[in-house]
Amino acid sequence: MAPLLASASPNTQRLFSVRRRDPELVVPAAPTPRELKLLSDIDDQRGLRFHFHIFLVYHANPSATAAGRDPASVTRDALAKALVFYYPFAGRLRESLDGKLTVDCTGEGVLFVEADADVRLEQFGDQLRLPFEQLLCDPPGSSGIIGCPMLFIQVTRLLCGGFVLAIRANHTMCDGQGILLLLNAMADFARGAPYPTGLPIWRRDILAARSNPRVTRIHHEYDNPAAADCTPSAPGDQLVLRSFFFRPPDIAALKLLLPPHLRSSSSTFDVLTAYLWRSRTAALGLRPGELVRLMPVVNARAKVPFLIPAGYYGNGFTFPAAVSTAGDLCHNSLAYSVHLIQKAKADMTEEYARSVADLMVLRGRPHFTEAAGTWMVSDLTRLKFRQVDLGWGDAVYGGMVEAIGGLISFYVAYKDGIVVLLRLPPAAMQRFAEEIGKVTSSRPLESEIDMAYPYDDTSSTLALPKL
Repeated sequence: MAPLLASASPNTQRLFSVRRRDPELVVPAAPTPRELKLLSDIDDQRGLRFHFHIFLVYHANPSATAAGRDPASVTRDALAKALVFYYPFAGRLRESLDGKLTVDCTGEGVLFVEADADVRLEQFGDQLRLPFEQLLCDPPGSSGIIGCPMLFIQVTRLLCGGFVLAIRANHTMCDGQGILLLLNAMADFARGAPYPTGLPIWRRDILAARSNPRVTRIHHEYDNPAAADCTPSAPGDQLVLRSFFFRPPDIAALKLLLPPHLRSSSSTFDVLTAYLWRSRTAALGLRPGELVRLMPVVNARAKVPFLIPAGYYGNGFTFPAAVSTAGDLCHNSLAYSVHLIQKAKADMTEEYARSVADLMVLRGRPHFTEAAGTWMVSDLTRLKFRQVDLGWGDAVYGGMVEAIGGLISFYVAYKDGIVVLLRLPPAAMQRFAEEIGKVTSSRPLESEIDMAYPYDDTSSTLALPKL
């Protein structure tokens, strides 16, 4: 039982605790095939060998309580039934001598923890401060990529009857849309359906390297810049996590900075990302001649719909890089960075995806570039995590609650706007907040607590806009 300090306001603190049962393995509810399944060459690149976290927060449901439905039991049972269809999740990853990853479908199961917190949902504060290190623990021996459970779920009941469902997933196995397919299957079973609404499709061969691999496109996202050409990255323990909330008026204000012909052709993602990229670059104080890269995560399911079938739950994206010098990015108009982002997104075609897969084989599955001027952005606003209904209705919140290092940020839909999660060194974060405050009403959310990196140190909370 671990104590935690949380508050309903920045000046009020209350000590509460989370009591967890021992971790258990949930296995498929029926026999599943014992076989080996290759991951795609998009899946097993070095840069995706980490875990990502999804949090779903639910209010109490009086009818569920009256029926004696327990969220932990319902989730556990639904998970076991869903694993019959998504049985590779119950296996373990193996790595060959050349670095290729294979799923050994052993049926060993996924990790599950049942927990209780002596706190009500409203006591997390009017800005829903999520103490995520307590809502998703780290059982010993569970956090590896090879030979470890590929999925970990913790269900934490709250005194009010609400609960938090936290998921940690191995990114080589799935992306955000892939884990959402599994969660929706669990929701189907939790509400009494005999089968999931949609059946999963493995087909990792779709994004495997060609028999005669050839790199046919330019892939700046995998550049290996010389150390002398880059500003040193901040030490790991000097990054802080902040969340920023952008409402429709903020986006409208940013679009007014564009020439008329770009206002209608620029998406919310284009204009928001362009502005944040410029602001982030300026805040980092990079040398004018230093190359900076913006790597938008582009979903091939949307860009090349005929390539990836519905039900595919592997990684179905690439992140083509927009490249500029820091000086050009910061001193040109917003239209300059919007054009770069739009061009990078347009580069994502079927041939581009196949070229990435071939590059992985030819270059030994390289990690994406990690220079200080690199920023990857993943837009999760269209993923309907909040609509995962386990019998308690829609979630209050559903999505990520973190940024991965200083390089990867997420956009999460919340209420009528977008929450942006990112990490920067403290001084750069202060400059960044001041810069975006010049044009928009967005500010760092008041009740945030800075979060120290490395990202496996989760001693923090995340503040979301007022409910």
